[in-house]
Amino acid sequence: MSRLSAHDSPGVLAAGWRGDLIALVAGALLPLAFAPYHLFPVAVLSPALLFAVLLTLTPAQGFRRGWLFGLGMFGVGVSWIFVSIHEFGSASVPLAVLLTLLFVSFMALYPALLGFIAAYTVNWWRSTKGAVPVVELLVVLPALWTLFEWWRGWFLSGFPWLNLGVSQIGTPLAGLAPLLGEYGVSWAAAFSAGLVVLAVFRSGSRWRYLVVLFALWAGAALAGQIEWTQPKGKPLKVALLQGNVPQEIKWLPEQLRPNLELYTGLTAQHWDSDLIVWPETAVTAFYYQLRDGFISHLQRAAQEHNTDLLVGLPITDQDTGRYYNAMMSLGSSQGFYRKYHLVPFGDFVPFEEQLRGLIAFFDLPMSSFSPGSPDQPLLEAAGHKIGISICYEDAFGAEVIRTLPEADLLVNVSNDAWWGDSFGPHQHLQIASMRALEGGRPLVRATNTGITAIIDYRGRITSTAPQFEVAALTGVIQPRQGATPYVRWGNLPIVVLMAGMLGMIFLRRVG
Repeated sequence: MSRLSAHDSPGVLAAGWRGDLIALVAGALLPLAFAPYHLFPVAVLSPALLFAVLLTLTPAQGFRRGWLFGLGMFGVGVSWIFVSIHEFGSASVPLAVLLTLLFVSFMALYPALLGFIAAYTVNWWRSTKGAVPVVELLVVLPALWTLFEWWRGWFLSGFPWLNLGVSQIGTPLAGLAPLLGEYGVSWAAAFSAGLVVLAVFRSGSRWRYLVVLFALWAGAALAGQIEWTQPKGKPLKVALLQGNVPQEIKWLPEQLRPNLELYTGLTAQHWDSDLIVWPETAVTAFYYQLRDGFISHLQRAAQEHNTDLLVGLPITDQDTGRYYNAMMSLGSSQGFYRKYHLVPFGDFVPFEEQLRGLIAFFDLPMSSFSPGSPDQPLLEAAGHKIGISICYEDAFGAEVIRTLPEADLLVNVSNDAWWGDSFGPHQHLQIASMRALEGGRPLVRATNTGITAIIDYRGRITSTAPQFEVAALTGVIQPRQGATPYVRWGNLPIVVLMAGMLGMIFLRRVG
């Protein structure tokens, strides 16, 4: 088996504190690969640096370096959590810093465990001191990276943020998304990282790894030319409303009337659209409170103008007392979608009895939502079935494709005001682009403060509204039908493939 010799090993070059510093800096650089910076090569170079300093370590050292990488990655990449806790959760700066650090430290455990397992595997494979098998960089580490991203995407309700694959929207590797989803693209980026390490440190045959790297990216680009879905029906004219209502006053009782007047005024300017979309909880009162007045009037107006609306509002089950974060269709048909995947501390408070009242952050308005059913019938609007996701739900590719191939287009509504002027809204828009690409469907998203956008079926953002302004974004979208391989099979192929590769390595070594 081809091996890195002891003097070629990058782990030797990054011994001691230098390797720890490289891991921390590499993690802190990784968010630059994502929106709003879009420096996509960093998604290869950052893991390459981590892979390089994980070799020739004890498992404990691998755990530490992985954790330092995670501290940098999440500390920079999800710094918007501090904004949510401090500016909108009314927590003091020290408390907000503490809570953010606790969250970041916990999330850093995922790359820490990756580092531990990787170092353990290297030591297990090593037959002579300082000799490390190339298979570690091309099989084990990319497979572990992919599986750990997948695990992070569902464990404890999931946090699939800063996945490598999302950063590759608009690059050749994105061509793999309709085939294997974002985790397949993540694997390709991590595999590329392993090739880069070998090309830099492997003496005598660097060109071979560069040829494989070129072949991977060229093949992914060719795969991206395949048309997996087809147009269905006529194009639709859409209007996406952005009210820019400040988060601090949105839920105040005296703000209800101005909110309704704002959105009805914007709607009246766009009755020539086929579909008008209001953001998440644009209506800040329960449906039953407005049903016979405001909602009834809006329904009649929509029918008179032959326009359909999708409106965000909370609804209640008056038999159980539970309430839901929902979207309602008005016009040609009327129905509800209840948000299924809730955001901890946003939509609900875990351990509510113990945490309510401790600090203001745990007492945010409308933070006791109940989850809707995962198998709700699709809403219909503008003559098409719609795949709806509310806020954070579009971060979960396996959940979005539940609406496909039945849905002809995707709609995401959100209230990214919680994140202020941070990385968060930009990263969220990039995630939405991945959902459009995976599903082969156009996706429109209406948000309270931005970023409201229209995305085509290839994940390309065709237009956006300016952030932090009252706006109505209009455009034309083409509904589509058919199914990509990812829609048909979900994450199963990539997870089985990665687990199978690791299993074969284990069996070969044992055998």
